[in-house]
Amino acid sequence: MFQARRGMLFAAGVAAILATANAALCGCSKDIALRLTNIYENGDTDFHYDYCENIEDGRGFTAGIAGFCTGTADAWVVIEEYHKLTGGNDDFSPMDDVLAKYAESGSDSVSGLEDYCSVWKKLGESDVKFQQAQDTVRDEMYYTPSQQLADELGLKFDITRGELYDTGIQHGVGDDADGLPALVSDTSKSFTADATGDSGSTLKVNGHNVDEIVWLQKFLEVVVDDLKNPKEADNQAGTTVWADDDYRTKSYSYMIDAKTYMF
Repeated sequence: MFQARRGMLFAAGVAAILATANAALCGCSKDIALRLTNIYENGDTDFHYDYCENIEDGRGFTAGIAGFCTGTADAWVVIEEYHKLTGGNDDFSPMDDVLAKYAESGSDSVSGLEDYCSVWKKLGESDVKFQQAQDTVRDEMYYTPSQQLADELGLKFDITRGELYDTGIQHGVGDDADGLPALVSDTSKSFTADATGDSGSTLKVNGHNVDEIVWLQKFLEVVVDDLKNPKEADNQAGTTVWADDDYRTKSYSYMIDAKTYMF
């Protein structure tokens, strides 16, 4: 991920996206949420299917439109999906055994994957089937689970739903202590009384009435704390990289200040 560019470009990118936004909760809103995350992941609003590098965050190679990692299994899921579309005989096939081993063990090693990024980049540039595989896995593993959590919370605003998706991409949606479900749970547990606001959307949290934007602001605080102090040992190896990613939450705070609740 292009770290140097991301912090400089996110504000301009957010402004460019919101200039084309509408207030409907529709396919356009999803596209805007996805493109916001693209800014954080790759430095602009485009879908970088061909992106691939080792950012030294303890997760092996990071690649594609959702930062799929060889050390967290989602990259292997993409390649398995691609194999389904190609019949299992494609440029990734010689690396299958190594990829499957690292996916199962959670290893951040890139040994045996010397051709991985060159293959990913080549296929990502022009292979429609490989791009389709990335779209499918992003939605199944990250977008859909994040929106199911949003539904359970009763979220009304695109900004809150978009932040949940972005956090799912960054932290994962698994049941570990740093994953999106845990961060949502930690946020909701912090409300022990009604929390009023002026957004016009009220959530029922632990039996209390909580303004949705107040909940979102607390969620951003919880995310930042987890970036700086991850609970899982496997994530602590990338603490420096994670701590530098707080511009993602700053971007959403900017939208809160501007009262841009719908895309």
